[in-house]
Amino acid sequence: MTNIEKALALINTFATGDTEQAKELLAPGYIQHHLAYGTGADAFIGSVSYLGAAPVKTYVNNIRAFEDGDKVFLQTIYNFAGMGEQVAFDIFRFDADGKIVEHWDNLAAKADPNPSGHTQVDGTMEKRDVDKEETRKAVASFVGDVLRGENPDRLTSYFDGDKYIQHNISIADGLSGLGAALATLAEQGIQMVYNKTHYVLADGDYGLAVSEGTFGGTPTTYYDLFRVENGKIAEHWDVMETLAAEDTWQNQNGKF
Repeated sequence: MTNIEKALALINTFATGDTEQAKELLAPGYIQHHLAYGTGADAFIGSVSYLGAAPVKTYVNNIRAFEDGDKVFLQTIYNFAGMGEQVAFDIFRFDADGKIVEHWDNLAAKADPNPSGHTQVDGTMEKRDVDKEETRKAVASFVGDVLRGENPDRLTSYFDGDKYIQHNISIADGLSGLGAALATLAEQGIQMVYNKTHYVLADGDYGLAVSEGTFGGTPTTYYDLFRVENGKIAEHWDVMETLAAEDTWQNQNGKF
């Protein structure tokens, strides 16, 4: 199995309840960054067993899958035991033996289409075979200059005019749609702040930036997936999640 196939097999154990497969895929020292779960392989296997025995079957629908070095990153729709659909980004790190040794994620409730009619997961599916380092560079520069606000005057240089497909639940297509949304937030006194980007993963023309900051003053984690076309930001998907209070964490590995 490839690492992507292993990652997909692991998330599918939530639907099948196959604890033996989960045990085979995980490294004994598995590190969990999802703060509502304990760390270690046994804790993950326990959650698979619990979901497998639940009266309502868990639904797992992977939308996109990518690989960058020792990490696989996935965009998936989950419905855990009938609790409602959630859109997620998962990142899995593999060790030298091909076992899954670490996991990070961000989840948000599945929402209605945005003002341009796009959902959180539709859009371009094909991954182009281009230099991922160029993609990583474009995404990292955009996130730093624009989202972290280090060189805001460079905003328009990252787009091909107003050609920009947006999958954020509240923002319309185009640079114009982004500007209008930011203006509305400003009128409401809401600031969307990116303080730190922990890493940027890339595969072909897709790049995922993992950041933290605040939204309306509340600690927030940001997972932003971008599709880059001819060096410009062409399409964007994201999941924003409020960072849980530390006294509720079920592990002490931290979100990142």
